[in-house]
Formats: sequence, structure tokens, C-alpha cells
Amino acid sequence: MTSWIRFQSPDGGIGFGVLDNDRITQYEGDMFGAVRATGIERNLNEVTLISPCAPSKVVALWNNFHALAAKLDKAPPSHPLFLIKPSMSVIGPREAIRRPATYGGKIAYEGELAIVVGRRCSEVTPEQAADYIFGYTCINDVTAVDLLSEDPNFAQWCRAKGFDTFSCIGPAVQTRLDWRAAHVVTTLDGVERQRYPLSDMIFSPEEQLSLLSQDMTLMPGDVIACGTSIGVGSIKDGATVSVSIEGIGTLSNTLEARG
Repeated sequence: MTSWIRFQSPDGGIGFGVLDNDRITQYEGDMFGAVRATGIERNLNEVTLISPCAPSKVVALWNNFHALAAKLDKAPPSHPLFLIKPSMSVIGPREAIRRPATYGGKIAYEGELAIVVGRRCSEVTPEQAADYIFGYTCINDVTAVDLLSEDPNFAQWCRAKGFDTFSCIGPAVQTRLDWRAAHVVTTLDGVERQRYPLSDMIFSPEEQLSLLSQDMTLMPGDVIACGTSIGVGSIKDGATVSVSIEGIGTLSNTLEARG
């Protein structure tokens, strides 16, 4: 079981490595390909964690948990329902979520499990899919809720979820995770708002990756946000959202107060 992280050094350089407690063993090369140990070790407090991967896209699922489907009175889908979030929406642990300058409405959090793709992936079977999963991390899939139905002619999922800083990812990519035994716990300013079992997913990670790979090519480092369950809520300016999953860690981000 390995926890991969990416970090920024005090001199501004970007590196990656394996996190063990508070010690980082630094590597060079390609996290998703050939890597070499540099012989350098760092303390976690010497660097700033950034998003543990730099995806070309974030594929975000909707209606992927039985409990939420039942609450919404929606039938389980036969194929993952998803939207695409751009790479510029990605931030890492403790980076600020920025309210769009032109938007003063409700902003919501969604604590979720995220799959990190490890290999170029196109038209793979569910049986092959595990070989294409590099690991798992946490994601807060942020939404400008009032924009979803702003135009009655077109639901604006991509716009509402695609703003810069609206995909909070981290703190680490865990290469092995017993996701069936894990829960997502989301807190807002320390108060628990979500606690749901990942075993309640409609599509397993392998099924998600396989089915999505029929629709598009997934690249190393791409992220699949597995969808959320009951407990989604709004974030006030200045509030901090933390998403925790056993075996991965805790991702915390604060919605920057408007000046």
C-alpha cells in the first residue's frame, strides 16, 4: 500500500514522492510510468502539498449511490451519468476555493471518492479495468448551484461545476484501498454533514472505468469522481470543508471570503 503525493518546495519546484507518516521519499521520472528514487527525503512540514495528480480532465458522476437515488426518486442508471470538469478546476489540499467574481449565489460541496487512472484507457472490459486504476483519492466536487437551472432551455452542469478551483483533490493517491469497507465523511467547519458507505455505489470503480472508457479515452492522471450520496449542502464564504476516507486521509479547503 503506497501513498503518492505531489508537492511544491519552498523554491517553487514541483516534486513527487511516497508519503509515510510525515516523511516523504522523493522520486523522479513519471509517477504513472518509470520512477527512480532520488535518495532525497523530506519532512512533510518542509513542503506544500498540491493536487496529487494533474488530470487532463475530471469525469464527475451523478446518481451513483443507491441511497441518494432513492431519496431523489430516481431509478439507478444503466450507464454512468457524468459531466466533464476542466483541468483548470483542480486544486490541492488547503488551497482556497475561489468564488467566481460574477457569481453571488449558493455554492455547494460534495465529498466523494476519486479514481486516478494509471494507464491510457480505451474500450477496456470490467475484468481488465483494475489494471488501469492507479489508485484512489478524495475529491470535493464543488458546484455553483444557482447556475444549474439559470437557463430553462439547458441544464448547465459543466459551467456550474467547471470554475477554477471547483475540483479539490487530495491529499494523496492510495494505490490500494478496500473501498467496500470505507466511508466518505464530510465536515463543514468541523461539523459532520456526510457519512456514507462506498459499498452503496451503483457502479463499482472497475465498472465506472470500463464503461467510461467506451465513451472516451482516459489518460494517465485523469480523475473519475465517483459521485456523492446524501448530505450535500452549501458553503458560506470563509467556511472550511473537509473530506475524509479511511486509508487515504483528509482533504480540507476553505471557500475564500469575498473582499
